[in-house]
Amino acid sequence: MNQINFQFHEVSCTLKHRTILKQHLLSVFKKYGRTVDHVQYIFCADDYLLAINRSSLQHDYYTDIITFDLSEGEAIVSEIYISIDRVRENAKDYTVSFADELLRVIGHGALHLCGFKDKKHADIKNMRLAEDHFLKSFQRKVSRVTVSN
Repeated sequence: MNQINFQFHEVSCTLKHRTILKQHLLSVFKKYGRTVDHVQYIFCADDYLLAINRSSLQHDYYTDIITFDLSEGEAIVSEIYISIDRVRENAKDYTVSFADELLRVIGHGALHLCGFKDKKHADIKNMRLAEDHFLKSFQRKVSRVTVSN
């Protein structure tokens, strides 16, 4: 099916270059040998994601992303929840743009579905490198399109 969708739950956010972003995400999955059935990104507020974190994972803290792998076969089926509030705070804390931080978190969810972990120090380092590559390669694609117009 190769379907990637973006949904906004009671938050306002501009997500530019959606078609290019979807293609980029599909290329990442392909790079790591994964096929996609359906991936749903749900952008929401802190309290909404906190409720999911409490009820589904029994964690009582705010987080920027929760990735649920719902796959039953080879093809990925997933829901990825992203807190726009946390992304805004992280962007301030790391002194990066909101757009770059949002793209990094979007990539983070996809990378989890490709097998990347982020609990151990070495895993975190590998995840960050993969996130950096995701972000930079997406930016190159967008700049090529922007320049060619």
